[in-house]
Amino acid sequence: MKRLTATEAARGFANVLDAVERDGQSFAVVRHGREVARIGPPAATSGRRLKDLLAEHRPDDDWAGELSELRGGLTQAPDRWSD
Repeated sequence: MKRLTATEAARGFANVLDAVERDGQSFAVVRHGREVARIGPPAATSGRRLKDLLAEHRPDDDWAGELSELRGGLTQAPDRWSD
């Protein structure tokens, strides 16, 4: 992983993004000698992983009631296109 100062990252941000997008590179952004951020490609995931996470974190017993309450507070926006 290449290290960049915050100034280098700011001045060359478009180039940094190009390197991430084109080459899959990752960068550590350093300010005052301390790493403060990382810029890189997003972590790959899959539909299977999402299903597993949803199965692992099931809604609690109050979820349906809370959702119904939230929906009850919504109002229909006027349809300005029907006139």
